[in-house]
Amino acid sequence: MMESNVQNATMPSSRWSQEDRGVLRCCIAYNQYGGYCVPDSSRDRPAARSVLAGEVWEPSTIEFMVGRVGRGDIVHAGTFFGDFLPALSRACADGAKVWAFEPNPENHRCASITVAVNGLQNVELMNAALGEESGLLPLQISDESGSALGGVSRLVLRPPPGDSKHFTKVQVVRLDDVVPPERPVSILQLDVEGFERQALTGAMATIQRCRPILILEDMPGADWLGRNLFRLGYQVFGSVHGNTLLMAADPGTTKEVDGLCS
Repeated sequence: MMESNVQNATMPSSRWSQEDRGVLRCCIAYNQYGGYCVPDSSRDRPAARSVLAGEVWEPSTIEFMVGRVGRGDIVHAGTFFGDFLPALSRACADGAKVWAFEPNPENHRCASITVAVNGLQNVELMNAALGEESGLLPLQISDESGSALGGVSRLVLRPPPGDSKHFTKVQVVRLDDVVPPERPVSILQLDVEGFERQALTGAMATIQRCRPILILEDMPGADWLGRNLFRLGYQVFGSVHGNTLLMAADPGTTKEVDGLCS
């Protein structure tokens, strides 16, 4: 790890007591796009390791989004500690916004600090997950050993009975209930650990209205895609860092998009 990229904000574990449980243990790290509040519990996760080393996590995904946002808004779900936020915020046109969603409470606290560290004025950050209906759902935040899942925290419809210590109840919202109908959305990016279908279902009015570029970590099934996205003219145009890119059909864009993907 490059020491010059990290400002350690942790305390020795021997000094922590029950009264300290509400204190956020974190580091401030920097890369070419800005500063980040990295949760100490997730410092071994791949995205955290990259940022702590002064590097960019998923650089080609960020470059693609920055190059394609145009004058519209960005929806960024699965924000983690905000490692995409400085680049996306500064790529937006005047008056445009980043709508960011992070259900994990600790990750959301860190992302809020990332927003503050970088002075980002156009980020709407919600402590919530995207889904097909509003409500509360269990979020798995640690594995069986107690290690934090960090950016791979996942919603679970039916958690194991009696296993509450690895889960927390979080707010779920529909994107169509959050983003006003007058907002133009250029990009909808979902890194929601298998909850993509539900998140897209709750965003279909926005998708039908704006035809944004879709960047999906996990693809819904073929039947759902056919009924909901392909009928709107969406096609798969490639992938970037394992994320699938879908765009509403435009013959003039295929070559350019393929050239940006890896």
